[in-house]
Amino acid sequence: MLVSVPTPPRELLDLCAGIHLDGLPLPPLVRQPQVAARLGRLRQEAPDLFHVEEVGRSVEGRPLQLVRFGQGPRHLLLWSQMHGDEPTATTALLYLLEYVRRHREEPRVARLLSSLTVHALPLLNPDGAERFQRRNAQGIDINRDALALQTPEGRTLKALRDRLQPMLGFNLHNQNWRTAVGETRQPASISLLAPPFDAARNDNPGRVLAKKVCAVIHEALEPLIPGRMGRYDDSFETRAFGDNLGRWGTPTVLIESGPWPSAEPDLPLVQMNFVALVSALESLADGSVERADPARYASIPLNWGQGFLHLLIRGAQVHGEAGDAFVADVGVAALQVVRSGAEGPRAVVTGTVEELGDLRVFGAQEIIDAAGLLVVPLPSEGVKEGDLLPPPPREARTLRLGQPAELMLLRPVEGPGAGAGTWRVERVIRYAR
Repeated sequence: MLVSVPTPPRELLDLCAGIHLDGLPLPPLVRQPQVAARLGRLRQEAPDLFHVEEVGRSVEGRPLQLVRFGQGPRHLLLWSQMHGDEPTATTALLYLLEYVRRHREEPRVARLLSSLTVHALPLLNPDGAERFQRRNAQGIDINRDALALQTPEGRTLKALRDRLQPMLGFNLHNQNWRTAVGETRQPASISLLAPPFDAARNDNPGRVLAKKVCAVIHEALEPLIPGRMGRYDDSFETRAFGDNLGRWGTPTVLIESGPWPSAEPDLPLVQMNFVALVSALESLADGSVERADPARYASIPLNWGQGFLHLLIRGAQVHGEAGDAFVADVGVAALQVVRSGAEGPRAVVTGTVEELGDLRVFGAQEIIDAAGLLVVPLPSEGVKEGDLLPPPPREARTLRLGQPAELMLLRPVEGPGAGAGTWRVERVIRYAR
């Protein structure tokens, strides 16, 4: 008997890196027209491979498009961006579709096409994506609308589940950039969950299958991002789609994209999602998922929801809102947002001071040793590193939680020629507004 060998994760990573989708911006800037254009192009280039169908409309009338490929007896349903500001997997799904188109004649993809029928809804909340906000245009969290079904987007997803009766669903999200893996202080770049179908978090064959798929994904990604995979909290959420789909007969796999330790996180996270999805689909197509050990899923460390920072300034002199100066760590949390401008929308990273004190238990993308330095807010007028400044007044030294992370680190200047109380600007920290 011929035993299937999964595509090595690094080979999948290289395949993804070789895909360039002309005209597609970074994930935070992808909107429904760009998704529709990609799906239309796929249908034009491979009409016998892809079937595109409008399955509903958003609150503001934007089309919800479902693309299907494969002719196998086992049906899967994948959806992304039910939260409009969680865009990574929308782009990853477009990469997956292009990969299938390019490599359809190769044995692994041909087996996938003959074994599975894959239904993908790349953008479930186009109104939220347009605003880059979590909720839809009604102000409702679609992922808390599985029972009330007051959103047209939620009704569309429920109707798809009922019509297709998929054996498995993939619910694709982004999580907070402050999420760490357990207590390792590593960023939780990818987190997985096989959601429960009841409050007791029992197992049934469907949830066991979801755990096995998570084990397959963990095995594929762990060598690429060692120590940066977490397990999402599996408390039962009565209103959520993943939990209720399990009750309705379709177990789900949740993939959450989180913080990535580089200045440009979008494309690496797209690539990790691509590797995760292709590895999972291959294992389902060739049956190797049945050999996966669900105990591996249980061994994935749990997320630590507030354990990671974007910037950690260690051991600085700080002035709080009252009292004398003290030695403390300063933690900056970051958030990706979309700003409008004369040249169109752009994705930027904003930062705020969110932690102050002894922060030794936190991890961070960047850690600054600030022993002997004073950290103060950056003045509005131009200041650059290397400038010599007089001592700032007390009110200009005050550091407050929640303030924008526009800071400077000052070192006292000593020696001949230095004015009394002169400070040198050692570091300027500035995030987008």
